[in-house]
Amino acid sequence: MKIDVSRDVFRLAQVFTISRGSRSEAHVLTVRVSDGTHSGWGECVPYARYGETLDSVTDEILGLPPQINRATLQDMLPAGAARNAVDCALWDLEAKRAGKRVWALAGLAAPVPQITAYTLSLDSPEAMRQQAVKNAHRPVLKIKLGTPDDMPRLKAVRAGAPKSKIIVDANEGWSAEVYAELAPHLVALGVALVEQPLPAGEDSALIGMDRPVPVCADESCHDRASLAGLKGKYDVINIKLDKTGGLTEALALRSEGEAMGYGVMVGCMVGSSLAMAPATLVAQGASVVDLDGPLLLAEDRDHPLEFDDKGVHPPEKELWG
Repeated sequence: MKIDVSRDVFRLAQVFTISRGSRSEAHVLTVRVSDGTHSGWGECVPYARYGETLDSVTDEILGLPPQINRATLQDMLPAGAARNAVDCALWDLEAKRAGKRVWALAGLAAPVPQITAYTLSLDSPEAMRQQAVKNAHRPVLKIKLGTPDDMPRLKAVRAGAPKSKIIVDANEGWSAEVYAELAPHLVALGVALVEQPLPAGEDSALIGMDRPVPVCADESCHDRASLAGLKGKYDVINIKLDKTGGLTEALALRSEGEAMGYGVMVGCMVGSSLAMAPATLVAQGASVVDLDGPLLLAEDRDHPLEFDDKGVHPPEKELWG
């Protein structure tokens, strides 16, 4: 098995800001695996929050032995970006070898379009209101917050998009006191979900706290090993392939998480259609789907995912799987 890694840069349509910083480009790694006859590919987005860099993830991937498959991969690399790209590339390779779509190989029903959230970048209240007005036709808007002055922003977005379902992502930016103070206002403004209000590792304050709006674990939930630590703190888990380490673990995490009573959100890093393609399989019937990465780009892969009024469509075989 030959494994190649390349770096790709995709310009964003506009500067994208969260509580941890801003970016104008998406830097991704593209992995290609080949058996000499067929090849498959996958994409990952190394994330500094988890101690990942383009160099460190590249080294992890290139350190793999040539004789590898999805089963052995799960033990060779930890959950994270490196394993994600390789796992998804191996799924794509298996599909091409078999002449079947990935969902058929995985024993899943054929996927259908899913309504996805569209993310509004963190900005001034007036700028966020203008973003909301521009995107008020979208059924679900996700708002990046996580500062001490979030209420004016949230009110501005609700005023700009009065009919859209709103979910809020604090990106670990609140304290327990701030969350408790904001919670009644979130209810009044019709917020449907709050992602990761408190820092991972400092979220025990959520135990026993009144949660009038469901709280979703993002940075606190990576793979099945995370689930035990979420009890009593969260209502929903956010499954991202760059956290789970690929489609294989993502499907397993969804199954086990649902069995434990958690709602499921399927999210993404800012990447291309290649990164989103495998996630569309995990997203089928999820409570919340947030696979808008390609919508934030000024440019995308060939054969990109289709987005329309029905939502994000599953990938064509020319893209992946």
